[in-house]
Amino acid sequence: MNLVNKERVKSKMTSRLFMNRILQVLLWLATMFGLVVLGILIYRMITQGIGFLSIDFFINFASRFADQAGIKAAIIGTLWLMAVTIPVSLILGVGTALYLEEYAAKNRFTRLIQVNISNLAGVPSIVFGLLGLTIFVRLAEMGRSVLAGGYTLSLLILPVIVVASQEAIRSVPKEMRDASFAMGATKWQTIRRVVLPAAIPGILTGSILAFSRAIGETAPLIVVGALTYVAFLPESVFSGFTAMPIQIYNWVTRPQVEFQQLAAAGIIVLLVMLIILNSIAVLIRNKFQKRY
Repeated sequence: MNLVNKERVKSKMTSRLFMNRILQVLLWLATMFGLVVLGILIYRMITQGIGFLSIDFFINFASRFADQAGIKAAIIGTLWLMAVTIPVSLILGVGTALYLEEYAAKNRFTRLIQVNISNLAGVPSIVFGLLGLTIFVRLAEMGRSVLAGGYTLSLLILPVIVVASQEAIRSVPKEMRDASFAMGATKWQTIRRVVLPAAIPGILTGSILAFSRAIGETAPLIVVGALTYVAFLPESVFSGFTAMPIQIYNWVTRPQVEFQQLAAAGIIVLLVMLIILNSIAVLIRNKFQKRY
């Protein structure tokens, strides 16, 4: 019995190869479009802002004179924000994902929670800003502090970390859990020594994207009352602050060309900071990928 009609396959092979070639070209064009746009963006930022990258730019506070303005307060404020946002969002996000995947009963209520968490990932950042203003700034009376801003950014990226962590935990083979239980390990010992280490590369991949979003957000910080002109450094998590996206936004809105060039220099610094933070996370992820 002839299971394959060779003549029919041969007659359609030319059109299939042509379609394969067309799709290959379309995918190449999509990749090149992204690279070209990124290249133009980087070129514009470097040509406009490289002239303002000096020592004074890093050690000066904001000023109404472009030649005296600096980004010192914004850099320190951003580091303070990330020092609050990263541990809070990572602990809460991974903890929530572990509970939903390992402990929670698989019923309608759990599925409802998971669907709502996924939907929260698509909510505009300004909504999280209003939530942070209501809960942290007014009800908890934290004021316009680093703590209120960090908690608000944590809320913003929490759904992304939860969803990414759930996918990573779900991808750990069931046989690894069964082997751990067969050796006499408890549920928590299996999670701590088997599931979590194996899922860390996936968790960190999602977390990197979430932290990248948090470090560049402006709207929620403006809503919770982050300052646009700061001539001091935060001394604690209860101090007022500014952040790099807010400082850059402030410069961009100025009509003078010099301030817009300052904004370009600020974007270069923000990109470098983002690359450094992501590189650290990628190194940790690669270390665990080699182990598991």
